[in-house]
Amino acid sequence: MAVISNKRSIMTLYSGAIDLHSHRVRIVLAEKGVSYEVINVESRGKPEDLLELNPYGNIPTLVDRELALYDPNIITEYLDERFPHPPLMPVYPVARAKARLIIYRFDREWGPLIRKLETGKILDMRVAKELGSYLAQLIPIFQSSTYFLGDDFTLVDCCIAPVLWRLPIWGITLSPSEMKILSKYANRLFQRDSFQASLTEAEQELRKQTTAETA
Repeated sequence: MAVISNKRSIMTLYSGAIDLHSHRVRIVLAEKGVSYEVINVESRGKPEDLLELNPYGNIPTLVDRELALYDPNIITEYLDERFPHPPLMPVYPVARAKARLIIYRFDREWGPLIRKLETGKILDMRVAKELGSYLAQLIPIFQSSTYFLGDDFTLVDCCIAPVLWRLPIWGITLSPSEMKILSKYANRLFQRDSFQASLTEAEQELRKQTTAETA
């Protein structure tokens, strides 16, 4: 595998303006207080250098000097190890493994549904209902602790936050009592400085649109 030399002296993130996984990486970067350059990538007309850095040409892609990473889980764990404060993974191996397994399950179970909701021209209420049922199963966790794994904000929360931000545009609703609990957890995430800093203008507009439609 060829070693790619990054001509930029600052860390670079190839990111989509409303891309879910790019949003997750941006939250981690903001949480760590890392200075970085963003290169916005549209679905059409991807930069040529992205294909040189990443054989799949997908986003997010993070470039740090000679290193190019292009899987959101690998990127976020790399950032947590590269910039250890504040830590975003549990200290002990068993707890870390459990956190990784939770994220894996989100990717495995939620990922296909989210891709259908993002790419479908017409909102598929069956898919929205299925994703809503997964969220409903987590209500006891959202209710029992400040963050997903307890009192500490972790990579698991970074993974969930972009999903919760997009729920209104996907037409996902739960029962009134469940929504109350879910909203309290979501608002704790949304009110963090790192989350606010991570939002692109396009992502801010997503919520403004749904707020205006439901007003």
